[in-house]
Amino acid sequence: MKRPVLNHALAIILGLACGTASTMPCDALAQQTGDDAYPGGTTTWLKPDGRNAFTHYSANIAFEKRLDFKLGEALFQRLWVTAPTRTKAADGLGPLFNSRACNGCHIRNGRGHPIDQSDHGSGATSMLLRLSIPPQTTDQLRDHLNGKLATIPDPVYGGQFQDFSVPGIPAEGRVTVTYKTVPVDLEGGETVTLRKPTYGMTDLAYGPLHADIMVSPRLAPPMIGLGLLEAIADETLLAKADPQDANGDGISGRVNYVWDINKDDLTIGRFGWKAGMPTLDQQNQNAFQFDIGLSTPLYPNGSGDCTETQTLCRHAPNGNSPEFENLEAHSQITDLVLYYARNIAPPVRINAGDADVIAGQEIFDTIGCASCHTPRYELPERSDLPEQSGQVIWPYSDLLLHDMGDGLADHRPESQASGREWRTPPLWGIGRAKEIDDRAQFLHDGRATTILEAVLWHGGEATPARDAVTKLPPSDRSKLLAFLKSL
Repeated sequence: MKRPVLNHALAIILGLACGTASTMPCDALAQQTGDDAYPGGTTTWLKPDGRNAFTHYSANIAFEKRLDFKLGEALFQRLWVTAPTRTKAADGLGPLFNSRACNGCHIRNGRGHPIDQSDHGSGATSMLLRLSIPPQTTDQLRDHLNGKLATIPDPVYGGQFQDFSVPGIPAEGRVTVTYKTVPVDLEGGETVTLRKPTYGMTDLAYGPLHADIMVSPRLAPPMIGLGLLEAIADETLLAKADPQDANGDGISGRVNYVWDINKDDLTIGRFGWKAGMPTLDQQNQNAFQFDIGLSTPLYPNGSGDCTETQTLCRHAPNGNSPEFENLEAHSQITDLVLYYARNIAPPVRINAGDADVIAGQEIFDTIGCASCHTPRYELPERSDLPEQSGQVIWPYSDLLLHDMGDGLADHRPESQASGREWRTPPLWGIGRAKEIDDRAQFLHDGRATTILEAVLWHGGEATPARDAVTKLPPSDRSKLLAFLKSL
């Protein structure tokens, strides 16, 4: 789309001067331009800030709420320690875990990176393995079909493979990954080499995995704009869904209905790589429980992901304390982290008006990428979400499930998502990924080292768009990538 370049340039100039004392000039300019240079509407942070671009609060946040954001940020960065300790407010780590802090996975609120096989001590932190098995009993089958059980955990290793543990408790093992190269020829003579990963688990401390184990690697996603995604109306997502491809365009996106613990009912999922979480609060608390091993209001188990067969783990001391709702991460903590996660601002696009970027956006639309990566939403007025209320946003996602083909399939269903389906990931901020962390990589398991590699892995419903990219003249492909890198 065409955009008012002069207004955009002026916004950038004034945005550099925007301070924390007042964001009114920035907000006013974002409202005046109304274009996708401001992906979060008036929440957009306008100061180009290098590797810290994903660390700022919503630009329209009330002055008195900035302390809540900063407190949530401090808790997001807190290093949890083993229980028992004199510091009761910060104990309860594990006994099994993948990281000691939320930002151990989400480096500077950006995306994660694959396992570093050369560093045996790094473990699976910003990328981990989810585990499940097919239903084994009639009760499990019933609860899986009615949505109460999204997955069935491994009876010994649980729902997630944890390669760290507190002293005296064996970690579950080590994660390994090997790659097979796959060449792809492009128009103009270029060849891109893709990496197809194979994952393994070694040094298993608790015996063999289940014979029917299903494994799904998951990279930590970026944290920007999550509150804005939460504010998209359910009706909007349902209107976009076309599960039977009634319009015949080859795109059959559908919602994933998942169990909302707080409501005790099925609702639309929108967070996670398979849209397996209904709310940002449940997503956060699930990460506290499985990634760090902490009990929360929604997941009160002080043993985290320890199973009944892991007896040392189950009987280890925990940090549940009557002082703090008999939990380790109690409601004050989860509420502050929720406010923080809701209000991490998308950064301004600093080159959205470049000619190649605008041409690349037209190519993006023409070859069908926008059929799933929906550019724009108008959010409803929400008194409970004042920062997100009424915003015009540009996340480039429909938040729906799509069949992405065998190449990306993990063959592990989650709630109503099949082993070939993935939620369309938002693209905002994707061009800043390696600026935030030069180790950052792309797709659900980090197999893609570049944005182009990520595009070339698309299959299933996205096959026509992917093939169109391979057939583009090199100059047009360069413009498409310029657009994606501008987001």
